[in-house]
Amino acid sequence: MSRPVNTIRPAAIDGVGPSTVRVPQDAAGGLLDFLDRRFPDVGRAVWLARMQAGRVRDAQDRPLASDAAAPAGSLVHYFREWPDEPRIPFDAEILFRDAHLLVADKPHFLPTIPSGRFVRETLLVRLKQETGIEALTPLHRLDRETAGLVLFSVNPATRGFYTALFADRRIEKTYEALAPLRDDVAWPLTHRSRLEAAEPFFRMREVPGEPNSETRIALLETIRTGNDGESIGRYRLSPLTGRKHQLRVHMAALGLPILNDRWYPALVDDTVDDWTQPLKLLARQLRFVDPLTGDERVFDSRRSL
Repeated sequence: MSRPVNTIRPAAIDGVGPSTVRVPQDAAGGLLDFLDRRFPDVGRAVWLARMQAGRVRDAQDRPLASDAAAPAGSLVHYFREWPDEPRIPFDAEILFRDAHLLVADKPHFLPTIPSGRFVRETLLVRLKQETGIEALTPLHRLDRETAGLVLFSVNPATRGFYTALFADRRIEKTYEALAPLRDDVAWPLTHRSRLEAAEPFFRMREVPGEPNSETRIALLETIRTGNDGESIGRYRLSPLTGRKHQLRVHMAALGLPILNDRWYPALVDDTVDDWTQPLKLLARQLRFVDPLTGDERVFDSRRSL
C-alpha cells in the first residue's frame, strides 16, 4: 500500500497565490486538453504560455509541461496573468494586528479576494504585499462595492477558532447604509426572507419559502441633502445571517434601495466604475469574544458614508 504524499502549495508571486483545480475521474486526454476544456474562456495558447513560464504546477509544486498527463483526482495549481488590470485608486488601512488576527478597513470598489478581472487589485493581495504574511486568509468577505471592516487570520494553527465565530453566529456585525425614507414604516424592524441565486449568476433574489436570511434594520437619522431639501435616511443594518448580498436585497425589497446600488432592485450598467458614486454601504463594526483569550473585541471602521 502506497503512502499518501503531502501536497505543497506553491508560494505566491508578488502577493498573488495560485488557483487550484482537481482533475475529475472522467478526464480524457492530457493535462493541456483538460485545462482547455475546463476553462474555455482562457484559451489553449494562454495555457501553453503559462506552462512554458512554469506557472502550472502539480501538488508537489513541480512545473507541469504541455505534454503532461492528467491523472484522475490530481491537483493542479496555476497562476493567472494581470497585464491590463487597472489600479483602484483607494487604499485600505490596517486597524489591528497581532499573532492571530489582522483587521483591515477596506475602501469601496476594492475586491476582498482575487476573482474575475481582479487579481492584484484586491485587499488580500495588497495586504500580503504590505505585511509579507503569506498565510494571511480572510475569515469573511465584503462585496467589492461595500466598504468597511474585514477580519483576517494570520496564523493557520488558530484559524479554526475564528472561523467558528462566523459559523456559529458568535460575531456581531453592524453596517450603516444611506437609502430613501418611507413614512409608513415603524422602526426598528426585522426583515426575513428566502434568498436564492438569480440571473445573471452574480445576483440574488427573494423567493417564496422558508426564510433563510434575517436582518434587523433601524433608522438612525434623517439627512437633508441638496438645494431642494431632499431627505434620505441613515440606517443601521444588523444581519443575523450571512447570505450573499443580503443587506442589498433586503433594503431593495422594502422599497429602500441603498444609494448608488447598480444591482438592486434593477441591474444597470456596471462595466465602468464611477469613483464618485460608491455604494452607500459600510461595514461599521465587528464585535465578538476572542476564543483564545476570552476578551471582548470591538473594532470600528474609520470610514464614513
